[in-house]
Amino acid sequence: MLVEMTEYLVKSLVTDKDAVTVKEFPSEDDKEMIIEVLVSNDDMGKVIGKNGKIANAIRVLVQANSYLQDNKRVKINIESF
Repeated sequence: MLVEMTEYLVKSLVTDKDAVTVKEFPSEDDKEMIIEVLVSNDDMGKVIGKNGKIANAIRVLVQANSYLQDNKRVKINIESF
């Protein structure tokens, strides 16, 4: 659910929607979830935003949704290729 939400939020921001990849990775701690977002280099600025404000907003929305569902801490890593 959180991966799909993250993917929806990121794809709504970028130009090249086909280049977006969002995957969940297991963490060592059972109360934590790691989501990795890959976007094209051209769309990186749109996802990060000025001073990281867009990326932080995405993190806040996904974290709030996580607390409503299963109370896991979510880490979102955004990278380009």
